[in-house]
Amino acid sequence: MLSRRLFLAAAPLSLAAPGILRAQSVSVFRTFPFALGIASGDPSPDGFVIWTRLAPEPFEAHGGMAMAPMPVDWEVASDDRFATIVARGQVIARPETAHSVHVEVSGLQPQRPYWYRFTAGGERSFAGRARTLPLAQAAVDRLKFGVVGCQNFEDGYYGAYNHLAREELDFVFHYGDYIYEYRGSPTRANYFGGGLQVPVRQHLGQELFDIGDYRLRYAQTKTDTDLQRAHAMHSFFPTFDDHEVENNWVAGISENADVPA
Repeated sequence: MLSRRLFLAAAPLSLAAPGILRAQSVSVFRTFPFALGIASGDPSPDGFVIWTRLAPEPFEAHGGMAMAPMPVDWEVASDDRFATIVARGQVIARPETAHSVHVEVSGLQPQRPYWYRFTAGGERSFAGRARTLPLAQAAVDRLKFGVVGCQNFEDGYYGAYNHLAREELDFVFHYGDYIYEYRGSPTRANYFGGGLQVPVRQHLGQELFDIGDYRLRYAQTKTDTDLQRAHAMHSFFPTFDDHEVENNWVAGISENADVPA
């Protein structure tokens, strides 16, 4: 039997319960919105860029997002437990840019690691680690780089990125061909020998033509969890090669003769 004293003691907790539930912020997403991972890159001595894209259903139209802006909070900490937040802010993920987020963080200390994360719609991303560059005049004994590129999604799995994520590196240089523009096919002719080749996994969609095609291809590539691990652990210096546009394009000239300049 509930005593009067116990009832009175419990009453404030009962009255507060609705507020506690509201404060816990129920997610507005059906599935995890950070399905394409997070990334950092273009480091400088006082900062770096951090990136994510809200895409709870990456292969659906607009990544499964409504055609409306969504606020995204971001935090950068000096420790992996986020006990000391050194920078934070809010940015708007807009449908015009596929609900992607590009934050240029500055005001940090040189040549050291930081940790970052995003929150949107009641969901929090996993944490990533980024690193700032040494000062230009600093004496640096060594910097260790990972070097990657030419990652055709159809040609193989990204197990090397799982290994890269576990390496003690300062930065990663990606020299291009982050995606390949070819259409998806269960079979194709081998590029070098012409014989039958069966892709390990298959591209979604047609040969890339418009921005929707490119967004889908990048989304498919970024669903690879080994690639996500590498991006979360290391800051990348990215550049591009031909397949980000089209094989063997030169100065605006397409490989295919029927494409207008």
